[in-house]
Formats: sequence, structure tokens, C-alpha cells
Amino acid sequence: HDNAGKDHTRQALVIADVADQIGNGSPHVAGVMVESHLVAGRQNIPPNRSQLTYGQSITDACVDFPTTESMLRHLALAVGKGRLQPQ
Repeated sequence: HDNAGKDHTRQALVIADVADQIGNGSPHVAGVMVESHLVAGRQNIPPNRSQLTYGQSITDACVDFPTTESMLRHLALAVGKGRLQPQ
């Protein structure tokens, strides 16, 4: 979140960088935090709550589910590659 400059659209770029570090054998990454929801972005609570978009955050802006899936797959591949690196 903060590494992406609080811009949810940059989370995938940050994850790609972290995945590269892991894939190159870095032991310094213990985990990641992804702000994720079903629908990308965020929304304000309208006076008529029936106008809320189901699955979209009302707090911090989030990446959508397909982006989350892609990021997690990228990380999983990097972990597999990183484990093959000599320590």
C-alpha cells in the first residue's frame, strides 16, 4: 500500500518488483500486503445505500480480483524460482 504511493493501480508494479527480488533468491521478503476487493477502486457511501457498488471498497482503493489473482500467481512462480537459488 505505502510502497505503491497509496495508488492501488501501482500495486501490481510493486508486486512485480518484489517477485523479481524473491525469484533472484532474496531472503529478505517475509510477506506482502495487497489491498484487494472484488471491484477495483473505492467509493463514497451515498445517501441511498442501495446505490453502492457491490464488492467495491468504501475505505482504501483496492485492486480487483483478476489483478489480485495475477499478482499472487506471479509471486507463487517467483517463490518456486527463488527456492532453486543457491543460498
